[in-house]
Amino acid sequence: MTVEVELFTCQQDNFGALIRDRKTNAVALIDAPEEAPIIAAIERTGWPPSHLFITHHHSDHVAANLALKQRFNLHITGPEAEKDKIPGIDETVKDGSRIAFGSGFIDVIATPGHTAGHVCYHLPQANIIFTADTLFALGCGRLFECKPEVMFASLQKLAALPADTQVYCGHEYTLSNARFALTIDPANAALQARAKEIEALRAQNKPTLPTTIGAELETNPFLRFADPTIRKNLGMENATDVEVFTEIRHRKDNA
Repeated sequence: MTVEVELFTCQQDNFGALIRDRKTNAVALIDAPEEAPIIAAIERTGWPPSHLFITHHHSDHVAANLALKQRFNLHITGPEAEKDKIPGIDETVKDGSRIAFGSGFIDVIATPGHTAGHVCYHLPQANIIFTADTLFALGCGRLFECKPEVMFASLQKLAALPADTQVYCGHEYTLSNARFALTIDPANAALQARAKEIEALRAQNKPTLPTTIGAELETNPFLRFADPTIRKNLGMENATDVEVFTEIRHRKDNA
């Protein structure tokens, strides 16, 4: 299964994404932050979508649901746990659900943390995952509806995917995430190099995605809670993994 991804910016820093299966020309949209940029991307690519996959209920991910549904007769799929908060929803999914798409399928991974019902959409045959506001490039989402241990468990699910899995997240937060990561893990050579690459991309107004699971394991402090150097920097050599993760999230919230 070969899938093309058209990534574009919505609102101030949201990403929208169209996906197309080359074999069948099936097209879907991941989240619906804003109508005009999505329509512009559809017209630019010539990829009218038939499906909209929603990751979670926050308004900056569902704002254009109804307008796009009316315009393109979209079939809207979203998490069962948040169905009452997702405008226009037609079908619900939960952890382990498998959705037919084009010549292959999409697996649903429940990743509560940012919201209680957040899901990610994984295309294992194409080696792609859409993580929205769970896993960011060099970061993770704020914990609005769940305790740290819930997000911690969700991130572990994603960290277990193949290292070369391409990751598309929901926001362009990478530059600020990189600067924060360097305060937690300043001696990490891979992080230093990546931060320079990100500075250069953003200086040219280019997106920093996709990243990969492997790159995140090497540089994302929210996945590196077991690293001895990070633990030493935090003064938490004997803390549990969840305690270290919680401290990193607390520091990011207050950065």
